[in-house]
Amino acid sequence: MPNKIIAVVGATGAQGGGIARAILNDKKSDYSVRALTRDVNSTKARELAALGAEVVAADLDDEASVERAFKGAYGAFCVTFFWDHFSPEKEIAQAAIMARAAKTNDLQHVIWSTLEDTRLKVPLGDDRMPTLMGKYKVPHLDAKGEADHLFTDLGVPVTFLLTSFFWDNLIHFGMGPQKAPDGKLIFTLPMGDKKLPGIAAEDIGKSAYGIFKRGPAVIGKRVGIAGEHLTGTQMTKALCNSLGRDIAYNAVTPEVYRGFGFPGADDLGNMFQYKRDFEVDYCGARSIAETRALNPELQSFETWLARNKDRIAIPA
Repeated sequence: MPNKIIAVVGATGAQGGGIARAILNDKKSDYSVRALTRDVNSTKARELAALGAEVVAADLDDEASVERAFKGAYGAFCVTFFWDHFSPEKEIAQAAIMARAAKTNDLQHVIWSTLEDTRLKVPLGDDRMPTLMGKYKVPHLDAKGEADHLFTDLGVPVTFLLTSFFWDNLIHFGMGPQKAPDGKLIFTLPMGDKKLPGIAAEDIGKSAYGIFKRGPAVIGKRVGIAGEHLTGTQMTKALCNSLGRDIAYNAVTPEVYRGFGFPGADDLGNMFQYKRDFEVDYCGARSIAETRALNPELQSFETWLARNKDRIAIPA
């Protein structure tokens, strides 16, 4: 029987669900899954239980519940979800709760799903992109990066996981092809001709599982993952081929993207601008070869599209 319990935060979400299933689908695994969720009776929670997960109630705003959920575990996968509340301060507070719970329970290995603090390259006084919420450039990146020290300051044995753009955003986040005013289909990114690291959400989970299997060798390290580094033109061509539709790449400026007006448009506009302006560093931190070494089943964008094209809503 597997005896190394991994407490998976956000187990019904994209990242947490990915690692939970990666472990549960490996019948020879040395690990078992303790799935943390606010609603143990949700459909996704019940599905995980049916696969063999221990499903427990925990709320990242309730420190006692997280501490209980981590008790007796070998390790934990820690993640926050900015788009649930749009509060970087809440993300930092939740990271602190997870770090303290990991320390209190003497966990042996923690993965913290983080991102770059963009202010290290674009200080608040830099007018290349607007400052948001008074103290951030890209709130949903900066808060995660700012929270990194909360784990290391406590001496938590942590691996920092740097994820990439989820290709699943084309399904769930409204980032797929849209109809332009002239009726033609367009795929919009404010990336110009620069490459965007991307990955399938399920491959994040499989890669994180690979990190746990490496154990002490990756504690204290930053591990960046990606399935491919693709330009907007390359992504658009793949979409055309897979969907069988004529789609044009709409390379708007970050300024235009920030003005689209949907919740978080300014944050995402700044995010894409950061990835565009610091393409070499951002892509360089996310090695495809190293990701494949962690996850031999790593998908390319074309492979992911072949499996998911029917889930991408295309305007009539």
